[in-house]
Amino acid sequence: MDSLITAAGRALAAGDPLGALSRVALREDAPALALRGIAMAQLGELARAKELVRRAARAFGPREPVARARCIVAEAEIALASRDLGWPQEALEAACATLEAHDDRVNAAHARYLAARRLLLLGRLDEAERALAGTDATPLPAALAAARELVVAGIALRRLHANAARTALDKARRAALAAGIPALSAEVDSASRSLHEPAARLLARGRERFLRLDEIEALLASGTLVVDACRHAVRDAGAVAALATRPVPFALARLLGEAWPADVPRHALIAQAFRTRYADETHRARLRVEIGRLRTLLRGLADVRATRRGFVLAPRRAREVVVLARPVEEPHAAALAVLADGEAWSSSALAMALGASQRTAQRALDALAAAGKVQSFGQGRARRWVTPSVPGFTTALLLPAPPSGD
Repeated sequence: MDSLITAAGRALAAGDPLGALSRVALREDAPALALRGIAMAQLGELARAKELVRRAARAFGPREPVARARCIVAEAEIALASRDLGWPQEALEAACATLEAHDDRVNAAHARYLAARRLLLLGRLDEAERALAGTDATPLPAALAAARELVVAGIALRRLHANAARTALDKARRAALAAGIPALSAEVDSASRSLHEPAARLLARGRERFLRLDEIEALLASGTLVVDACRHAVRDAGAVAALATRPVPFALARLLGEAWPADVPRHALIAQAFRTRYADETHRARLRVEIGRLRTLLRGLADVRATRRGFVLAPRRAREVVVLARPVEEPHAAALAVLADGEAWSSSALAMALGASQRTAQRALDALAAAGKVQSFGQGRARRWVTPSVPGFTTALLLPAPPSGD
């Protein structure tokens, strides 16, 4: 490899894309195309970067499998940056296997971290952890060590493990400083802000206050009975009742939790849980059925007792009942949370992240755009959506919930 290619590679590793382009911008050989593609990606020209990296992969040909595999990893990174979550993951896995077979552990580790970051965006936390397993971060370059710790921190944040997230972010910050890449340090700083911003609202005895992630973690471990409106569950330190697929029983549980220790009149439960202003005997009969279902679902956690005018929640082990609500509550909060990472998303990628249909995602985007909360640019398949400003709260509890076991 000639000296210009070597110098351009070192410039890219140091986060200097302009320095790399000054050495290879006019060259059309395969190594130069690959380096130009990476440089354009670092400058934010993702469409041009994808084209150059693909040209480089074709130019290397089947006789240079390691170089082709590196180009595939670079293309996967560009796809992730452009939020193309439908990019074929099998190609990245095959490239990772090729790199490991040729003892290129640095680029193989990079491929694993890219796969883990994609799974994290999709909310598949267990799979993201498995993608990290078996990769030792200690002997890797500082930039890759920082990337690994950012993924670890992201998983911890989604699982509301604030202390584990703080530890991982501290490691990422040290690694980013050692790497000397300003963009990487900025990414670590951005992730760290989520530890200090409001993450949820605590509703108890008629009062409301915001909680940080570490306060939420302490609350969930305290033994308090928590009606969790972020994850749609009722939990204490010993058990969890998942109600994500039971919207009416959960609505009743939340109403009872907000009123605790007082009871809630039957007409108020009917009006808010069934969304009607006029109650008749059929609504009262339905309320009795749904209260019975709620008692069954909360067995071991709490009882729902009848009073003269309505019902009251009676915890079995806990001495206190609170409601944990999202920092903002609106019909499309999850879509807003996904877009809050500052990247440009397509409606198809947003649908994958939300676990919803593309039409559902498009309706959410249209509603948010009408409210002035998101903006779009481009047309057709090239249309992308962004938030005009970063919210002043962490979005961990607005994102689609992982399975209740997480």
